[in-house]
Amino acid sequence: MAPAFSKVLVANRGEIACRVIAAARARGYATVAVFSAADARARHVALADEAVPIGPAPAAESYLAIERIIAAAKAAGADAVHPGYGFLAENAEFAETCATAGLVFIGPPPQAIRLMGNKAAAKRLMAEAGVPCIAGYHATNQDDATLIAQAARLGFPLMVKAAAGGGGRGMRLARDAGALAEAIAGSRSEALSAFGSAELILERAVVGARHVEVQVIADSFGQTIHLGERDCSVQRRYQKVIEEAPCPVADHALRAAMGEAAVRAARSVGYLGAGTVEFLLDRQGRFYFLEMNTRIQVEHPVTELVTGLDLVGLQIDIAAGRPLPLAQGQVALTGHAIEARLYAEDPAGGFLPQTGRVLCWEPARGEGVRVDHGLLPGDEIGPHYDAMVAKVIAHGATREEARLRLIRALEETTLLGVPTNKDFLIELLSHPRFARGEAATDFIETALGRSRLAESETALARALAAALLVETASVPAGDELRGWWSTGVASAPLRLRVGQAVSALDVQFCGRRYTVGEHGAGQGLTIEIRDCRADGRVSFALGGVVRQARFALDSNVIFLDLGRRVFRFEDVTYAPAAPAQLSSDGLVRAPMSGRVVAIPAAGAAGVAQGDTLVVLEAMKMEHLISAPISGVVEAIAVRLNDQVLPHQLLVTLRPQAAPATDAAP
Repeated sequence: MAPAFSKVLVANRGEIACRVIAAARARGYATVAVFSAADARARHVALADEAVPIGPAPAAESYLAIERIIAAAKAAGADAVHPGYGFLAENAEFAETCATAGLVFIGPPPQAIRLMGNKAAAKRLMAEAGVPCIAGYHATNQDDATLIAQAARLGFPLMVKAAAGGGGRGMRLARDAGALAEAIAGSRSEALSAFGSAELILERAVVGARHVEVQVIADSFGQTIHLGERDCSVQRRYQKVIEEAPCPVADHALRAAMGEAAVRAARSVGYLGAGTVEFLLDRQGRFYFLEMNTRIQVEHPVTELVTGLDLVGLQIDIAAGRPLPLAQGQVALTGHAIEARLYAEDPAGGFLPQTGRVLCWEPARGEGVRVDHGLLPGDEIGPHYDAMVAKVIAHGATREEARLRLIRALEETTLLGVPTNKDFLIELLSHPRFARGEAATDFIETALGRSRLAESETALARALAAALLVETASVPAGDELRGWWSTGVASAPLRLRVGQAVSALDVQFCGRRYTVGEHGAGQGLTIEIRDCRADGRVSFALGGVVRQARFALDSNVIFLDLGRRVFRFEDVTYAPAAPAQLSSDGLVRAPMSGRVVAIPAAGAAGVAQGDTLVVLEAMKMEHLISAPISGVVEAIAVRLNDQVLPHQLLVTLRPQAAPATDAAP
């Protein structure tokens, strides 16, 4: 029998493109990468046999441009396309266009994508198939009055969701009737921007539930099986952060029931290939259908590690017309696996997405550890794509072994140059509630206070950063006379900034011993630099204990990784003193790079503190920029679709006291 295809084009980027390329090449297929102007030197481009440019950085003009993907496949002679996840992965039109162009689409049939791609239609279909569903409103009438009336019928708290798409975008929680109008407006706006559809559905919120999903896979010979479940309850803003398999509270009976329901859901739409059926699991053990993702999932590695199966490889085999290599009774789960998503974001700064150049990247290695990524040192992480830059996964014989291995793996994963959520992930995994397997969808909100996340400096990190700044600016290492003056030990002033706080320090040094303290405060911490290498590895002694760290310098900024914590210090010793910039000065600046998607301040004469002035889209999420004060809009410095940089001026307000409320007669 002639092979169905021989060359696979991967219509994606980043870590999933690298993953698909590896699976295809392992099966003997040639591979083709596509890349935008922002990704010309990306890792997935280097890994593929061939690569084709498809347009400028914005996804709408490159990775979402169907005609450019098809043209790239034709140019490279590819005869199959794997969409990865995100972008065009759940686009029925793309799957149909591939077929029309004579390309094998490595994914489900277009009709299955279309049926499950709209949450409202999918809920109606699942109810008919006997799959348990949450009470909600899934009809086509979308005017505000209807939605408000249906919300009153359902009761609160209530979820407002985009009917199209997924990934947590276009979702808002309305805790009461007073929050409903804002939730509807916000969901509509984000849904329209992300998916091109403003259609919404309403569902009762299941408070304290777990988010549990079942991996299904189906071949063209009539066999559909499930591969167990994953618990994806640890989420922030409906974006998954940590996933694990199996679910800590699932027993054999619950696994069988959820698996049977997931298989029924897949068969009801004639599914083919790998997909995921997502459920909410309440505290009483009842589960409800959420949606079906008609693609490979970000969290597929945890299922691969506990089943020993290559899910991406199976996708390729099924598309090539091969049967599944096992039946349901042969599926066995071994051990436990946990995955943490490494995002370019700042947990201490409200989780705003971050951009910048990767100065140092070293993924962890070791027993039971896997890191999926698409990074290379020197890469620029920009605002155009998702904030996830890598996935760190650990497998162990028990859940506790997997958890401890993952913490260790994160400690040993170094990414410097761009702030990440690494510290936050370690904090989550170390929390007693997570360790006990008790984390539900409200875990981050209820277990971790902002005060803990906002910590950004320790005396040790500051002292080591100061010592390294002096060390790297001194004469070559090994000169033991360094630091000696004719009058004794040398001393240097140093001013380090963390966020908006500046610390004035005195650094005394002799040879490679550094004593760092607050200016004028006397004795501080004494650190001895044992070894400082050009690759950013440093060995130092404090209090008789020798420790290791990683660091990177970028002009006057030093990034420092102490394993469990990562720090960024800016040397402002010789910077001119800037006038105090208060939040009430009326100058509203961009907190991160992004695209201007709405300007509610336009045409508004006056605004109250907290009103939304500008909406920025960064890394596929919308961020509301609010008025820090009440005032009059004097000037708007941006236009719709402008791409702005961090700290760029957006709006100028003239401070004005809020109007007094008239007293009752």
